[in-house]
Amino acid sequence: MSKKFLLTAFSKDRPGIVADLSRVIYENGCNLEESSMTNLAGEFAILLLLSVPAGNLKDAEEKLSTECRRLEREKGITAFIRPIDLETQKKKTDILTKTIHVEGLDQAGIVYKVSSFLADRGINIATLHTERRLSPESGAAIYAMTITVELPSQVSLQPVEDGLAQIGDQLNVDVTFEG
Repeated sequence: MSKKFLLTAFSKDRPGIVADLSRVIYENGCNLEESSMTNLAGEFAILLLLSVPAGNLKDAEEKLSTECRRLEREKGITAFIRPIDLETQKKKTDILTKTIHVEGLDQAGIVYKVSSFLADRGINIATLHTERRLSPESGAAIYAMTITVELPSQVSLQPVEDGLAQIGDQLNVDVTFEG
């Protein structure tokens, strides 16, 4: 049976970061299963799910941790490794997946108010992406957020849609719920 790890890393953006990290994964007999990478304000942020096959399990976590420290010393990449307990992972059943879009003038509290509303109703955020851009017409800062949520099948959709609409009215932003 394989073991899974979550590796998070960030570095000042430059060519070669992905190659440096993937080399560590490859040379330690691991398999890169999933990834999410992005550039935020000149910093490259990385989230990786990797697995170690049963034949390479001996001291895998210690070796990967040592490699993470080496990457920081030699390459300026801050990286952390954490094992994932496969026993506690729950198979998601009876889940509805929906997408929420929020857009309006940039202001403090948009992510907080929407995410708090969702959390209070037991709705899980699977992915969340935000961006801030300037309106071509006015030059005003526009904030856009796209959230993929997982709703337990027993959750009634209408109260969720109504609550999100109320938040949109309070913040003077457009909120759409689809999927």
